[in-house]
Amino acid sequence: MNEQVKLIGQRIQDLREIAELSTEEVADFLGISVEKYISYEKGEDDMPISILYELANKFDVAFTSILSGDAPKLSVYQYVKAGQGLGVKRREQYQYNNLAFNFANKSLEPFLVTVPPSDGEDTNSVHLNSHPGQEFNYCLKGRVCIIINGKEIILEEGDSLIFDSKHWHGMRALDGEEAVFLAIVTD
Repeated sequence: MNEQVKLIGQRIQDLREIAELSTEEVADFLGISVEKYISYEKGEDDMPISILYELANKFDVAFTSILSGDAPKLSVYQYVKAGQGLGVKRREQYQYNNLAFNFANKSLEPFLVTVPPSDGEDTNSVHLNSHPGQEFNYCLKGRVCIIINGKEIILEEGDSLIFDSKHWHGMRALDGEEAVFLAIVTD
């Protein structure tokens, strides 16, 4: 597993220990097995963004602090040049680029999400996740199929979607081409 995954696991372990919680308590909070949770802390498995987001809320830290190890410092504004956000490689399927990584006390997390061309139209191959809050998606390039509780919604350039992100959801690019969309996630 790559070094970033190991460092994130160590930060999560440190936060859990500071909060004086057992691995069992945190695994129960996340609704996953203790074995799976321990594999995340050890950096053996890559944590889905939904789990990282839940843990940031649980431990009352900035999402960015878990990813980068640095606390956000800006409070008036943060200007991010094109392509200069904090790259977050969480899943092989998607590339997330955090566009507000250094802004403190955010009530939302904006991501530029790139979804590579999919191998097919099989919804069973889509990675599903859920997390607290709401999510807003705005398609910038290509076409993307967003799946929410088994319902497929096709976003084309300029289309948008907002949904309750506690429901299982995932996405795949369509037409054998890359899709890019803005995702804004709230608490």
